[in-house]
Amino acid sequence: MLLGEKTSAAPPSDLIKVGGDAGFMADVIEASKVQPVIVDFWATWCGPCKTLTPQLEKAVLAAKGAVKLVKIDVDKNPVYAGQLRVQSIPTIYAFVNGQPVDGFMGAVPESQIKAFIDRLVGLAGPPGASDLEALLAMAKEALEAGDIGGAAQAYAGVLQEEPENLKAIAGIARCYLTGGDIERASEIVAMAPAGAKDADLDSVKAALALAAAADAETGPFERRLAADPDDHEARLELAKALAGQGKLMEAADQLLTIVAKDRSWNDDAARKQLLLIFEAAGQMSEVAKHGRRRLSSILFS
Repeated sequence: MLLGEKTSAAPPSDLIKVGGDAGFMADVIEASKVQPVIVDFWATWCGPCKTLTPQLEKAVLAAKGAVKLVKIDVDKNPVYAGQLRVQSIPTIYAFVNGQPVDGFMGAVPESQIKAFIDRLVGLAGPPGASDLEALLAMAKEALEAGDIGGAAQAYAGVLQEEPENLKAIAGIARCYLTGGDIERASEIVAMAPAGAKDADLDSVKAALALAAAADAETGPFERRLAADPDDHEARLELAKALAGQGKLMEAADQLLTIVAKDRSWNDDAARKQLLLIFEAAGQMSEVAKHGRRRLSSILFS
């Protein structure tokens, strides 16, 4: 029997319910192994919640049993809201096969809610390649949006199905690195099979190499450069310190200054460091694109 056929006759009381921490495992995790479950984290004092929740209820009922909705008051039930790093409300999470696979924050138009549910229904069923790709895409989007906790959970969901998935390994490592836990990020990277090649994995490895200078101060090198603009050693160390702080564009500019003045200085040290920054930022990033354009201009001028 198809999923929709199995639940299409379910009364509204079965499709929409008030949940809490005590019943979260049964109402959300276990229930999502049968059909997708949307969790609405809300509070009585939340103005946007009063708009969004009725729209969600309407959309869930219109889906005719394809999804369920569980509403959780975060003031009365803080445990799972905390574990899922709910920082503002309303926050919506969607679960499939026991894992969070999608979500959004704030009140949104009804058309967006419908699209959200349609996408969720498409993810239902046993996890396959397309499901994992969707989960990876959602994790990447969450990480780029600064939702480290949501991204880490999504990447962990991929690893439950494919323990050696390189993009998920790289993604979780990037989450730890972004959170400042360099040691844990290194441990996660070490989980990758020996010799494994993946652009995301290579990128996070490069970022870890740069992070070694995260605590270096820029002041001493800036003072040396103020006294002598041709102090390439000071400029190189300044670039490393800036990169360790995540200021990759500024670091690249410092290295390009060295290359422009002395292309082969110190056995191409500046250019080698520049390539490491491109790798850490991502080859299609603005840092890499901008840097490659300037590097080409310098080398072929």
